[in-house]
Amino acid sequence: MRVGVLDIGSNTGHLLVVDAHGGAAPLPAFSHKQPLRLAEHLDETGAVSAEGIAALAAFTAEALHVAEEKGCEDIISFATSAVRDALNSEEVLEHVRERTGVQIAVLSGEDEARLTFLAVRRWFGWSAGRLAVFDIGGGSLEIAGGSDESPDVAWSLPLGAARLSRTYFTGTAPSEEGVRETRRVIRTEIARDAGHLLRGGVPDRAAATSKTFRSLARICGAAPLGAGNLVPRTLRLEDLREWIPKLVAMPTDGIADLPGVSPSRTHQIVPGALVAEGVMDIFGLEELEICPWALREGVILERLDQMSVLEQ
Repeated sequence: MRVGVLDIGSNTGHLLVVDAHGGAAPLPAFSHKQPLRLAEHLDETGAVSAEGIAALAAFTAEALHVAEEKGCEDIISFATSAVRDALNSEEVLEHVRERTGVQIAVLSGEDEARLTFLAVRRWFGWSAGRLAVFDIGGGSLEIAGGSDESPDVAWSLPLGAARLSRTYFTGTAPSEEGVRETRRVIRTEIARDAGHLLRGGVPDRAAATSKTFRSLARICGAAPLGAGNLVPRTLRLEDLREWIPKLVAMPTDGIADLPGVSPSRTHQIVPGALVAEGVMDIFGLEELEICPWALREGVILERLDQMSVLEQ
């Protein structure tokens, strides 16, 4: 069957059209996305602005049309941190439903971590052993770990790259003091619940997903996206530590010229790098393997599993 997955993230609205059936890897057929930057469309009260709501509704209507044109039998739609944490989240979702007829589900932070873990487990398989998974989004950091398809532990922290950029890196180039304070906040947040994962022992495999980690790995020398999903990619702590001072000192247009960096996300690279460094340091990881599957694939895989149960 052909399915459309509508992912409303803190940075981007993304419709991924896939051909999927039980027992097979979801095969991407078409991708349509737009930078919504909802995490940056929050007013002083924490509500999504009228501009942000209008942009989301317009993109959802456009995505619905694309899904119909591409022959999707079903559309799975969900939103993550920016909508989840917004003061007016119900109003936002109701406006989109009235405008488009699409009812967008809001994933909890734990579900986001759990579904991402499922995708990474399926990608690496059982040979990965005890698996730890990290995902830096625009609004939050997801952490999960375990030895099965469902993680033993899964949680979410308010350490997304866009959120940190908006809070700590506004206007001017980051100062040494500003970077130090941001690093302190990040590490305090991660360390507070680190024992959830550490109690299970050192993972046999540690993986990272999504755009921020992919960009950082590419900056640090990983193969380009064009080389294909089957090419192994890693992010090494040693390389990241070497790059962070360079990134802090680099102007925005200089960061935009780096390989793997989207122009709309240049301001998120430094905070994202600080989160990645904090994760690797606190959990004692010298490197992270980059997994090409993430939350969207996890959502698809869970839906296929549910359909298989109903068909039995």
